[in-house]
Amino acid sequence: MRHIRFLRALALVLALWPAASEAAPQRVVSVNLCTDQLAMLLAAPGQLVSVSWLAADPRSSVMPEAARGYQLNRGGAEEVFALRPDLVLASSWTRRETVSLLRRLGVEVVELAPAQRLEEIAPAIRELAALLGRTSEGEVMANAFTRNLAALRGPETGRSAAVWEAGGYTSGSGTLSDEVLRAAGLRNLAARAGIAGGGYLPLERLVMERPDLILSSAPWPGASRAEDLLVHPALAALRRDTAGFKMRDADWVCGLPQILHAIGDLKEAMPQ
Repeated sequence: MRHIRFLRALALVLALWPAASEAAPQRVVSVNLCTDQLAMLLAAPGQLVSVSWLAADPRSSVMPEAARGYQLNRGGAEEVFALRPDLVLASSWTRRETVSLLRRLGVEVVELAPAQRLEEIAPAIRELAALLGRTSEGEVMANAFTRNLAALRGPETGRSAAVWEAGGYTSGSGTLSDEVLRAAGLRNLAARAGIAGGGYLPLERLVMERPDLILSSAPWPGASRAEDLLVHPALAALRRDTAGFKMRDADWVCGLPQILHAIGDLKEAMPQ
């Protein structure tokens, strides 16, 4: 009789095992700016317990006020482990030592690749939603993003634009910034110059090419010699003859639904 009761109990455990193994995580910690914000959009109340400190910085985050409602972390393995997470959301850019140590301590860490194309954002939403056990919510958000992106995409205008930051840093082909420019109907000067990924565009080349639109972000607090180029007389003269646009860094950094704001702002910035 005792043997029969044991077998029945074992059968019940095995029957419930798939449901238990697929249960949504209850204590989620994010250590990356982009997963921070996407998790805040998708997580159930109380499910996300901590996000990185960058998520509370309005210069880099589109959700700083929401982020301040969570415990902020700086991505250290010891700090994260002390939060007792059953899932840690990281990026392929997250420090290797952090990911390695947490995994050795038995913590599940999922590294999500940052979106480099607009078409990768909806799948990224669905992927994170599935990890959080929020599949239906993720499907609604992903479908809405796809519809809104299709409605916002503009035809090729023949006009050119250049992202030009401190030190002459720019974004070429294969970057999310390039995707945003093209979605707004603009040709990326850096991509046309053969720059792939992030790179540097000489001021002389910028002046010679004379793009229709020059995009720069607001200077950060403090002083930097790299920012001297942004006030160079040659650039000032060029800006008088071209359209200027102040980028809000937070809208451009991550593959979030809010990146649609960057596309819309660009279309409005170009004179008709």
